[in-house]
Amino acid sequence: MTLKASLLRELVNPNLSVGGRAELCCELARDFESKGEYEDAREVLSGLWPRMDQRPKLAGLDRGVAGEVLLRAGVLTGWIGSNHQVADAQEKAKNLISESLAIFETRKYKKKIAEAQIELALCYWRTGEYNEASDLLSLTLKHLTADSDLKAKAILRSAIVQQHAGRQSEALRILTDSAALFEKINNQTLKGCYHQTVADVLENLWDAEGPKDYLDRALVEYAAASYHFEQAEHRSYLANVENNLGFLLYKVNHCQEAHEHLDHARRIFSMLKDTNAAAQVDETRARVFLKEKRNTEAERVARASVRTLETSDRQALLVEALTTHAKALARLENYSAALSTFRRALDLCDRIGDVNGAAQVTLSVFREVGDRMGIVEGPKPVSGLTLNEQVRSLEHDLIKRALEEAEGSVTYAARSLGMPYQALTYMLRTRHQDLIKERTPVRRRSRK
Repeated sequence: MTLKASLLRELVNPNLSVGGRAELCCELARDFESKGEYEDAREVLSGLWPRMDQRPKLAGLDRGVAGEVLLRAGVLTGWIGSNHQVADAQEKAKNLISESLAIFETRKYKKKIAEAQIELALCYWRTGEYNEASDLLSLTLKHLTADSDLKAKAILRSAIVQQHAGRQSEALRILTDSAALFEKINNQTLKGCYHQTVADVLENLWDAEGPKDYLDRALVEYAAASYHFEQAEHRSYLANVENNLGFLLYKVNHCQEAHEHLDHARRIFSMLKDTNAAAQVDETRARVFLKEKRNTEAERVARASVRTLETSDRQALLVEALTTHAKALARLENYSAALSTFRRALDLCDRIGDVNGAAQVTLSVFREVGDRMGIVEGPKPVSGLTLNEQVRSLEHDLIKRALEEAEGSVTYAARSLGMPYQALTYMLRTRHQDLIKERTPVRRRSRK
């Protein structure tokens, strides 16, 4: 008999106390959560938590049980809210989890404190608050000394935060150092998440550094992730792997294969009614269309992705969708709309403090709009500036901010902007001479 069947059988026992029934409901909800069946998990808790916009009913429950109910409600609010673009879902999730954390701290339940902190960090990650998420996970790991599923989850989410903050090498170091732990645990979902995250990081490093070995290793890791997710019967995570495989195949120009994996991913997400994830697949597909020079289809699909994500709180994903949409607009020679969309992406990066994302958007502006200015006949004002002036202004602001972040180091500023040192030096000497004062003095090398 499976855990789920056993718990369902116990729930019909008429002699169960209110607290005992609540504990069983929470345990069953956790089992549904582990497979990504969040709506089913919420249904199990409906007796205690009738509606997501309401506070759970805690009357008559022991404080420890009440803390568990609050934790499960917070976790599900975060997942379902993210999947269905529920307004302020992550803030509500943070409040519920924080309240459960306070109860566990009063009771000195060490494992539950760690679990609540890990789930709270996930909410911070979803809203792009990477530093807060990283600090919370570091605090949690200081108290998780023994190998366990909980420690593995904290390590995994710590690596994911580093990855999304643009620190790929640090993410890979965390994952590599913990390989033995993930080999040791029996949790198939965590094993699958580990291999998928390793693959994602290797793919990002391959993008930045280029060794083919990273690409081959990423494909192997994705295959391992698919195996473990199938064993765990976690459909949404399996769909994520399909989307990532589609993205990787697009990068190596295997567009037809990419579409096949994206089709599979979107079918699963549509079945699960996960509109955010489906929008992410659409953004990937728009990139594939751009590579195939199917620009009209790319613009349509990217626009749909933006419309979905701008009603959610997944700001980092919205930046990517806006950037892809702007690229499609530029390739359709709709330069004014393209530049306006690029600016939206940059403004969003500024609000969430995503310096790496801003650098990527800026490079896209240079590539997609800057080298096409000669095509435009006569000035076309956007916010009172010509297109050339708009691009120059964006370029100036991003270089200035990069130099400030790098404390005047042109080397580090160029690295954060994703361009060669020589290219940034040339821009400073020719187009942005007023920024030369922002750089640190050049050190002369002595001759031997």
